[in-house]
Amino acid sequence: MRSVGILLFDDAELLDFAGPYEVFSVANELHNDALFDIFTISMTGEAIRSVHGMIIVPDFSIKNCPPADILVIPGGDGTKQVIRDEGLLSWIHNSYKKADITFSVCSGARIPAVLGLLDDKEFTTHHAVVGDVVAIAPKAIPGKGKRFVDNGKVMTAAGISAGIDLSLHVVGKLHGAFVKEQTMRYMEYPH
Repeated sequence: MRSVGILLFDDAELLDFAGPYEVFSVANELHNDALFDIFTISMTGEAIRSVHGMIIVPDFSIKNCPPADILVIPGGDGTKQVIRDEGLLSWIHNSYKKADITFSVCSGARIPAVLGLLDDKEFTTHHAVVGDVVAIAPKAIPGKGKRFVDNGKVMTAAGISAGIDLSLHVVGKLHGAFVKEQTMRYMEYPH
């Protein structure tokens, strides 16, 4: 079983984290809860308010969360604050080192960019954020028009709904095409 830690912070884009949460949860449910242990994390463990106002209570703080094999970093306006928070960035970087996969969704790409994780690598993000990421990480290579980019340990997804595509890709990569297709079919997600 692999652990999936989903980072939450104020002004995170709701579907950026809810989409991956749903994909991993559905795949898990279809396989007797044997594939993934999914949990959410915020800096303090206190509730966060998403971009459009929904309040979410995380499972853990960065101080008491278990290690994540897969770390999901959503986007949203809150990423502008995250990239200025040295304590949170340090935790993310340490978590990245321990994780098998770290992936960002949408403008969440600012975070691996500021940590140098996209240097000399292809990436994707929301079309309106490509310039921001390149300004942060001039060595990063924009993957124009791609829904997601898999660089192995670090992956990026384009805007908002593309986080679902990347999560399904990760499910397929780890557990095969059948599990991915089964998850898509259950979610009524088009091919």
